[in-house]
Amino acid sequence: MSVTCMEENRCLTASLSGELDHHRAREVMEELDRQIDAALPRKLTLDLAGLTFTDSSGIAVVLRTFRRMRQLQGSMAVVNAPEQARRVFQAAGLDKLVPFEPDVK
Repeated sequence: MSVTCMEENRCLTASLSGELDHHRAREVMEELDRQIDAALPRKLTLDLAGLTFTDSSGIAVVLRTFRRMRQLQGSMAVVNAPEQARRVFQAAGLDKLVPFEPDVK
């Protein structure tokens, strides 16, 4: 699991790749926290195009990141969620809280 971030004009894009499960969730959350603290973005885009698998740990990562952005009075959106991840997030009702935007190429 890797997290790659790019920041421009206080907009942070965090791209996740690999498997997001309970073994990697803490590392991902810590890295996202570091990147958010460093950039203090107004908007965070979580790009899941490289995600190959997630379980309920992915829900925790998205939810915690969403809450952190709200603390900063910023916004967050999820893009390019693979079908498997989208099903996990929808089953939890996460798509009712966090904006899931159409796929971006």
